[in-house]
Amino acid sequence: MGQKFLMKGNEAIAEAAIRNGCMHFFGYPITPQTEVSAYMSKVMPKIGGTFLQAESEIAAINMVLGAASCGVRAMTSSSSPGISLKSEGVSYIAGSDVPCVILNVMRGGPGLGGIQPSQADYWQATKALGHGDFQLIVLAPATVQEIVDLMGTAFDLADQYRMPALILADGMLGQMMEPVEFPEKKEAPAGAKDYATTGTQGKRKPNIINSLYLQAPVLEQTIRDRFARYEQVKQNEVRVEEYACDDAEIITVAYGATARVVKGAVDMARAEGIKAGLIRPITVWPFPTETIAKAAEKARGMLVVEMSMGQMVEDVRLAVNGRCGVSFFGRTGGVVPSPAEVLAEIKKLAGGTN
Repeated sequence: MGQKFLMKGNEAIAEAAIRNGCMHFFGYPITPQTEVSAYMSKVMPKIGGTFLQAESEIAAINMVLGAASCGVRAMTSSSSPGISLKSEGVSYIAGSDVPCVILNVMRGGPGLGGIQPSQADYWQATKALGHGDFQLIVLAPATVQEIVDLMGTAFDLADQYRMPALILADGMLGQMMEPVEFPEKKEAPAGAKDYATTGTQGKRKPNIINSLYLQAPVLEQTIRDRFARYEQVKQNEVRVEEYACDDAEIITVAYGATARVVKGAVDMARAEGIKAGLIRPITVWPFPTETIAKAAEKARGMLVVEMSMGQMVEDVRLAVNGRCGVSFFGRTGGVVPSPAEVLAEIKKLAGGTN
């Protein structure tokens, strides 16, 4: 067992990125993720890395595109409205087939909303973080330690599939302090990436990073090739946790920090003799459709719990495809659901009131 550190989530995120070979960070401050930038601003100059506070979120994401085009591990972080501003640049990155990592520490919305935790950016992250046909790998940690663990996964998957990876956290995870253990520091993978704009040294044709294709058939084929890669991601990279599901009659589905609350409610339900379980998507794209579909075959009902008015619930309903009923319980605007509230909803299903 290695040494553990008591750290705020945002600072642990930054340290984990550095330890996974990220030496280039471009950002802009916004609550509740500002500590990520603050940590990077202190550490990066000491280790020969790049920290740049851009003049805007738009500038920051385009700097990420430039750095990623050179084959280095690059990252940005923001919170909900800041991610919206980055959305055009994210689309350029996806259209240019370069890897990067993006962090969204979600806050309440829409608009300026509030700085308390929320999960109301699920649709944005999984369905429409920018214009056009593209996807991101979206990882949804539930603890500060899992954020640290998934940071390396995010960089590795982004490199492997040449696409952006998004870590979808929330204000609660960003601001809470928990003991964490870090991996040994590793360098970014050795060897020039064959697509990178690193200079030719007269040994090859110049590489061009581009997302503009003026001939429609050429653009269509480029998109089809990209989606073939996405199919590989869906086949190989689904991550999900099942908790107390072997004999569960009431299956709850929750992700991120909300899943911690729901797990407590499942334990409370079990103590009262109710056979409840939890499915926690760790990748919300690709979504664990098969796991949920299989669980729905033997469940009396499913309860989706989110810090939103209901977004992931639509993916759950598509996965269930009528095999059992799907209910929803959500708190929004920065309000965190309580275990007692979730238990009450589980009891409704167990009592057959759904």
